[in-house]
Amino acid sequence: MKQVMANCMMEWSYISSKQYGNPFLDVALHAKVIQPDGTTIIIPGFWAGENIWKLRYSSSQLGEHHLITICSDPKNDGLHGYQDTLYVDSYKGSNPLYVHGGLQKADNGRYLQHEDGTPFFWLGDTWWMGFTSRLQWPEGFETLAADRIEKGFTVVQIVAGLYPDMDPFDDRGANEAGLPWDTDFKSIRPEYFDMADLKIAHLVHSGLVPCLVGCWGFFLEFAGQAVIEQHWDYLLARYGAYPVVWCMAGEALMRFYTNKATGNTEKTNDEYKVWARKGWTDITRRIKEADPYHRPITIHPTQYGHEMVDDESLLDLDMLQTGHSSFHSLSPTVSMVRKAVNRETALPVIDSEVCYEGICGTSYQEIQRFTFWSCMLTGACGHTYGANGIWQMNTKEKPYGPSPHGATWGNTPWDEAYRLPGSRQVGIGKKFLCKFRWWEFTSHPEWIMKHAADDQNLAAFASGIPGQVRVIFLPFLAGFGWGQTTIKEIEADIQYRAYYFDPIEGKEYDLGLVKSDQKGEWISGKVTIFQDWVLVLEKV
Repeated sequence: MKQVMANCMMEWSYISSKQYGNPFLDVALHAKVIQPDGTTIIIPGFWAGENIWKLRYSSSQLGEHHLITICSDPKNDGLHGYQDTLYVDSYKGSNPLYVHGGLQKADNGRYLQHEDGTPFFWLGDTWWMGFTSRLQWPEGFETLAADRIEKGFTVVQIVAGLYPDMDPFDDRGANEAGLPWDTDFKSIRPEYFDMADLKIAHLVHSGLVPCLVGCWGFFLEFAGQAVIEQHWDYLLARYGAYPVVWCMAGEALMRFYTNKATGNTEKTNDEYKVWARKGWTDITRRIKEADPYHRPITIHPTQYGHEMVDDESLLDLDMLQTGHSSFHSLSPTVSMVRKAVNRETALPVIDSEVCYEGICGTSYQEIQRFTFWSCMLTGACGHTYGANGIWQMNTKEKPYGPSPHGATWGNTPWDEAYRLPGSRQVGIGKKFLCKFRWWEFTSHPEWIMKHAADDQNLAAFASGIPGQVRVIFLPFLAGFGWGQTTIKEIEADIQYRAYYFDPIEGKEYDLGLVKSDQKGEWISGKVTIFQDWVLVLEKV
């Protein structure tokens, strides 16, 4: 009997007794698993190259799990009818992904939580091309992961081989084993994913959730829906036993940048969006119904994730993309997050792409602080950071080079970009908010003067739990350099202690007990440094 700890992946290998012309397409392997509570699930297997097929499985249920293989070719006695028993023991360690289990949407639809109900703070980083050889394994990959763990990141957004910002089959999309598919899309190349396995496993073992983006959206037109379904079936079988988040596509409804890749001129752009939305709806439903682990599903958009599919009930997380135009993107970002958070349909909201630090020589730490704090205090359930140089994995020796439109986004190498101060400062913000029951925070414009609103988003942001804590972001660029502001509607029967929190250095400056006037108002004191501040009122 094999043994494994709860939520940790177990793998079985099987050797086919028969040869197939195209083993990737000609035969399928599954297994029926009877769990300790008596329920039965079907887990998919995957072709691992040559005559080898594999199954991967994990569970939070303690006790004996009974497995029997099912091959689409029942005469293949190397794959069909094998039985085994797995004993799942309690996890003995500190990795939160194993202690608390994988992720799911909370019952109120406003944030993500672990399987055991523990709230999950999404602080993501953008490594779109992290599976390529430009982020060297193991030295480079481990260095970047260790830095993000130390800073408090919890998620890595990474693409599973079919990349943005390049022509299909561009060598920049290869890893040490080459490209993920053969060039006519007749078969996947398992050796590519053997290398990706090392990186996926390292993320999970480090406590980072892989948000696995299946492909960039234009591949739906370039490769065809049948191929993308095969690609997703493979990803589900290979990585579903890990505590991943599925992101169905990047910029799902956007065609190839020049349309050169497909040469398809039959559809207008509006017709294409209708067609693509239906395709991604079908593929998303296919994965949601087939996934025995029920991993959260999202989709990366051109604007709002829920607009990328015809049936948004298939999604567990509403991703946004809000622009890369530095100061010009700040007000639209707040408006989009507010609109998404206040929709009647309850979905957790993440701004999954906004103003990469350093992109086009702009968007440095002051932009990162503003987008993080404004999104969080407007009601997002987390935030995704990005740095130019990391998403495309530039190196000094080999910068990424031109995009399909002919220009490059910038040549900063990743091993310089990961030291940019914005990543540390958003991590400081996340660690600070985790002192509180942040998942219960709601926006409260009535608490302060000059709160952000639809007609003026470069202002202050107030959020918290009434009677417990108030957290107020006072950005310098909105005129709050002194930190000083008027706090309103202070409860007469609540005693608060106030302090300034420095979102740059992470230090606190005590302001003592809050003494409001007869109108329930209090004016915070001045600070001695002109910069962004976070004002906190915490119940004594």
